[in-house]
Amino acid sequence: MHPPGDTIAAIASPPGRGGVGVIRVSGAAVPEIISALFGQPLQPRHAHFVPFRDEQGQIIDQGLALYFPAPHSFTGEPILELHAHGSPVVLDGLIRRLLGLGVRDARPGEFSERAFLNDKIDLAQAEAIADLIDSTTEQAARAAQRSLQGEFSRQIDELEEALIQLRLYVEASIDFTDEDIDFLAEGHIAEQVSNLSGRVDAIRGSARQGCLMREGMTLVIVGRPNAGKSSLLNRLTGQETAIVTAIAGTTRDTLREFIQIDGLPLHIIDTAGLRDDSEDPVEQEGMRRARAEMAKADRVLLLIDDSDPSDSEALLADIPAPLPVTRIHNKIDLTGNNPGLKETRDGPVVFLSLKSGAGTEVLMEHLKHCVGYDSGAEGLFIARRRHLDAIDRARMALERADLQLQAGAPELLAEELRTAQQALSEITGEFTSDDLLGRIFSSFCIGK
Repeated sequence: MHPPGDTIAAIASPPGRGGVGVIRVSGAAVPEIISALFGQPLQPRHAHFVPFRDEQGQIIDQGLALYFPAPHSFTGEPILELHAHGSPVVLDGLIRRLLGLGVRDARPGEFSERAFLNDKIDLAQAEAIADLIDSTTEQAARAAQRSLQGEFSRQIDELEEALIQLRLYVEASIDFTDEDIDFLAEGHIAEQVSNLSGRVDAIRGSARQGCLMREGMTLVIVGRPNAGKSSLLNRLTGQETAIVTAIAGTTRDTLREFIQIDGLPLHIIDTAGLRDDSEDPVEQEGMRRARAEMAKADRVLLLIDDSDPSDSEALLADIPAPLPVTRIHNKIDLTGNNPGLKETRDGPVVFLSLKSGAGTEVLMEHLKHCVGYDSGAEGLFIARRRHLDAIDRARMALERADLQLQAGAPELLAEELRTAQQALSEITGEFTSDDLLGRIFSSFCIGK
C-alpha cells in the first residue's frame, strides 16, 4: 500500500505568534515547487537563506529552506521545509503560495502516515511520535523516545519471530503425521509455549507502566462532608487548590487537578461530600456528579474522619463494587493513631493527618504500588491501551494453545499460535485494518 501521489503541506509549528514558524511540504512535486519558488534547485540537507515570494514576486519574508530528497527523508518522499518568522500572516501567505502551486492541505497525522506507509517507521513508532509530543512528564518523554527508536517494536518482532519458528515446527509435524515420530514431544513444544507466555507477560508489565506514563491514573476523592477531601487535594497538589473551611459542604462541584508522583501522572478529582439528609438542590447535584465521577475512576480514595469512623461501611456500600478503593483515615492527630498502611479484608487503609502531613508519603508510595509502578525501572517504552489489548489477546491465545497441545490437537494448536502472532502484529502495523489506521493518525496534530 502506497500513499497518493499528491503533494501536501502544513504549518508544523504551534499556532500563534513565535520567533520561528515552520512549514513542511512532502510529495513527488517538491522539486518542481522548489524551482517555482526559488528559480533554482536546492542542495540536499543544506540550509539556504532565501527570500519567500508570492505569485506577483513580492517578498513575503526571508528565511531558511531545506530540501530532503527521497527516499532519505521522514516520509520517504521528497520534503521541503520552510523556516520563516512565526507570524500567522507570514505563514498563511506561504501556505497560499504553496496551494497556488497545486499543493493541498495535509490531514492531521498525514506526514507520519506516509512515513508508515513507505516503511520508514512502523505503527508503534508512529504512535510514539504523537506520544512524545503529548508527553507531560520527563519519564513519559524518555519512554516515548525509546519507542520511537524502535525498542518496543524490536521486542514485539522478536516474539513474532519466535512464534513463526514454532508455527513452522508444529505445521511440519502435521504434514508428517504418518511418521513414527512424535514431533510435538521431541520438540519440547510445551516448554516453548510456556517460555513465550512468560515473555509476553514481561512485555505486558513494561507496556502497562508505559500506558500509565502516557495516560496517568484517575483518582476520585469521596467521603462525608468535612472529612478532609479538599485538604487531601491541596496536600497532593502542593497548593491551595480547594477552599478549606470548618463549614461542612464547602465543595459543591468537582475540582480537577493534574499532578505527578515520581513521573506517574495522576488526575485527581475532588467531589462534593456524600450525605443522605441534604435537601439543597445544588448539593444534591454535586453528590450526583461525585457518583458519576466514581464510575469513570481508576481508583477511589475514601476519606474517613478517624475520630468518627462509624459510617465507613455505609460509604463503602455507596461505591461501585468492582472499583478499587483505598480508605484514608484522616485526623490521626486527634486520635493518636500512628501513620502508616494496613491491609484489611476490605482493602488497604492508610492512616494520616492532612493537618500535619504525617502519613502522606505512605499514601503516595501506596498509589504507586497499587498500579505496579516503578519510577526507577529502566528500558520502559510508551504504550497505549490498544497495545495492552493486543498483548492480552496474544497471551490468551497462548493459553489456549497450551490446552490444545495437552489435548493432542496439533491443527488447533497451530491455529492458536497464528492467532497470537496476528494479535502481536497489530501493534507494529504488519496486520492492521484501514479503519484502525484512520483512527490512529486522525488523532495526530496537523503537520506531523
